[in-house]
Amino acid sequence: MATRSYTAIIEKENSGYVPLCPELDVASQGETIESATANLKEAVELFLECADPTEIERRLHTEVFVTRFEAACG
Repeated sequence: MATRSYTAIIEKENSGYVPLCPELDVASQGETIESATANLKEAVELFLECADPTEIERRLHTEVFVTRFEAACG
């Protein structure tokens, strides 16, 4: 079975974590960073298994860049 690397952006939310895979716009949740990542992996694999190939192609972003920047506030 072929594998591919995806990005996980994880945000703390209340008492848990919400991970997002920006390449496919798939999200999940978990109580820890590790469980959130594992749940996101499962959600992505289920999406790839069940989605129509045209839906995957439509949603797939092959170039995702994550960076930080500073902005003036106040």
